[in-house]
Amino acid sequence: MSEDAVYDVGPGRPRWTHIALRVGDIEESVTWYERFTPLRVLRRSTDDYGVGVWLADPADSSQPFVLGLSQFDPEADPFGFAPPTVLGPYAHLGFEVESREEVDVAADLARVDGTLTFPPTQMPEPIGYICFVEDPDGNTVEFSFDQGMYAAVRDTWGGDW
Repeated sequence: MSEDAVYDVGPGRPRWTHIALRVGDIEESVTWYERFTPLRVLRRSTDDYGVGVWLADPADSSQPFVLGLSQFDPEADPFGFAPPTVLGPYAHLGFEVESREEVDVAADLARVDGTLTFPPTQMPEPIGYICFVEDPDGNTVEFSFDQGMYAAVRDTWGGDW
């Protein structure tokens, strides 16, 4: 697609669409997110700045949300003036799973990798049962069960979950 291409599909209204992270090794990060989360590669791109990958959940195609990963060429990094930053230790990406056991599985995988930073813990409402794991760049990723987010949205704005 050319630089001046216009896409004929859009959100129809302002919508929260993505979070972007700078990564050191794009393939290592893609492998990690595909192992720990339901995210899969949606799109890959290369330009003069480096390489990028969009990850998304294929089951959420009606309301897409993308995790953008960018590995910049050190000589062409348009943000090279700023030090690399990571989400953590509290700032995090959150994934709600369907059971406490799934939180435990994520924690067990991370424990083996040496990346579990907060063990499975039952927290007070509305936080639920959670653990924190570090991705390959040190970003914190939370796996949770029973946070009540879906119930809060349904009760406040409606929805079918």
